[in-house]
Amino acid sequence: MFRPWFPFEWIVAIRFLREGRLQTLFIIAGVAIGVAVIVFMSALLAGLQSNFIRRVLSAQAHIQLLQPKEVTRPQRLGANALPGEIEGAIVQPPLQRLKGIDQWQSVAAEIRALPEVLVATPVAGGSALVVRGSASRAITVAGIEPEQYFRIVDINDKLVRGTTRLSATDILVGTELASDLGVDVGDKLRVSTASGAASTLTIAGVFDLGNKGANQRNTFVALHTAQSLLGIPGGVTSVEVTVRDVYAAEEIAQRITSATGVEADSWIKTSAQFFAAVSAQTTANTAIRFFVGLSVAFGIASVLVVVVVQKSREIGILRAMGISRGQILRVFLLQGGLLGFGGSVVGCAIGALALALWQRYARNADGTPLFPLTFDPTLFTLALVLATLTGLAAAVAPALRAARLDPVVAIRG
Repeated sequence: MFRPWFPFEWIVAIRFLREGRLQTLFIIAGVAIGVAVIVFMSALLAGLQSNFIRRVLSAQAHIQLLQPKEVTRPQRLGANALPGEIEGAIVQPPLQRLKGIDQWQSVAAEIRALPEVLVATPVAGGSALVVRGSASRAITVAGIEPEQYFRIVDINDKLVRGTTRLSATDILVGTELASDLGVDVGDKLRVSTASGAASTLTIAGVFDLGNKGANQRNTFVALHTAQSLLGIPGGVTSVEVTVRDVYAAEEIAQRITSATGVEADSWIKTSAQFFAAVSAQTTANTAIRFFVGLSVAFGIASVLVVVVVQKSREIGILRAMGISRGQILRVFLLQGGLLGFGGSVVGCAIGALALALWQRYARNADGTPLFPLTFDPTLFTLALVLATLTGLAAAVAPALRAARLDPVVAIRG
């Protein structure tokens, strides 16, 4: 049956597994179910998490660089004052004036040079009032450089009608604002700011950011148009940054602050509750995989313990024939590894089938998939390796017990 060069340990391990076919099938089925659950849940939760991150971060930058806020420093008393004593007056924070980032060009160039950074683009933003006939609305004006900014927030993908072209007299508005004012592409709006500056702009396009509040409030104009309206000629109020690893955004933001002195807020800081929810989801996924893997390990170990008891006479005979303890140990370790590997192969196939069925039949009301799933080969490879290693680890105790059996006692039963 086996070729002469086939290792002795493999011959015995496979024979033991074949003789206990029912036990072998049951444990392979158990391992397969466990691996299928791990593969399916890991891919499902990874897709769900990626979808959440994509939806939240597709309308904002990963890091926003801002000018540090103005603070009030209380004036101390004279030389006769006690240490730490300050003037007995009420100290109030100053009014935060709209002002640009100092030397923002050099700051942006320094940020772009970082290997972790994908995009760094300036934005001149502030509040304004838009008027159309007798109707008016408070809006947020964002002056942008379209080619760079659209790499952060892809307005082209969110455009409902019109164009994303932005000349000096163009403005992009959200669907809710257009509906409230009764305007559409080609209509004109008068935009004014608190400083008294005003300009008449033409609606070039209408977008939908997927959020009613954002569609009512957000507007986009050319950078130099916003600078003129907001009274910060040549200046910007923020530098929007995207990075390669969204989960490293806070660490990168802290390094940027240390290097430039500019305040850097990451999405992890500004969306702390959302990040906490994502972290909790990751923790739950890890816990599920751990306990499923633990149940698989106990299943393999219990079967092999039974095999040791059932095959104790055969083990004693093999020991009496001169088979070493190391060879007996390897026989049972191989059984654990084979059970883990065989079950993981079947489990990966079941998990892949379950993912394919989910992607085909789990749909939104409009027929689109709930969220995209990625069949990551790394996930299946890790499942195979971890299940095999789990089988080996679970076989250690039964293998040691088998190796320590006294041949005479084992043969006598």
